[in-house]
Amino acid sequence: MADSTVIDPTKLTPTSIEVMANQATINIGTIGHVAHGKSTLVKALSGVNTVRFKNELERNITIKLGYANAKIYKCSNAECPRPGCFKSFSSDKAVEFPCERSGCGGTMHLVRHVSFVDCPGHDVLMATMLNGAAVMDAAMLLVAANEMCPQPQTSEHLAAVETMKLENIIILQNKVDLIREEQALKHYEQIQNFVKGTIADQSPIIPISAQLKFNIEAVVEYIYRNIP
Repeated sequence: MADSTVIDPTKLTPTSIEVMANQATINIGTIGHVAHGKSTLVKALSGVNTVRFKNELERNITIKLGYANAKIYKCSNAECPRPGCFKSFSSDKAVEFPCERSGCGGTMHLVRHVSFVDCPGHDVLMATMLNGAAVMDAAMLLVAANEMCPQPQTSEHLAAVETMKLENIIILQNKVDLIREEQALKHYEQIQNFVKGTIADQSPIIPISAQLKFNIEAVVEYIYRNIP
């Protein structure tokens, strides 16, 4: 990293390594129905459990807005297969370190520093969700694959970010590990029909299991490539 004594502040941008090394430069919210895996996803990406307060732990739901920072890295080796060449870690990780893939020999370089805003999904906590949406640069809409789509807060949260004209939305079909392939495909079609004509009409739908950290690298890659 460049010596801080010779840094020209007029040339710094949100993606300058000198900036990203020390602070998050983009806010991404998690939205969706209660118990669809928003907090679990944030923990999979950042290593931070945003469910912290006693009443949240007792009820196993998010009640207050949760915050967690994560650094996103990309391997320098062009032969390192994607999406595994992308990783996310907690914000105390070094700017660069050796790639963990056996035999790769590349170096993981910091490419993004993200602050996640974990919103509650319960219907009585919509005001809290709206407060979180006000600071979002992008949103990840979680939809549990083991339930019909849409659920009430799936619709309400999407309508909320649409009202705020939030353009960068990623749809995550979570909990695919709990259903069969044909069920997942049918549910995928339900999501497509649900977002048709909305601000999320052209958004990608990425199947994941936040609990098992399945396909999390694909989410990380999409954040890097498509969210400014």
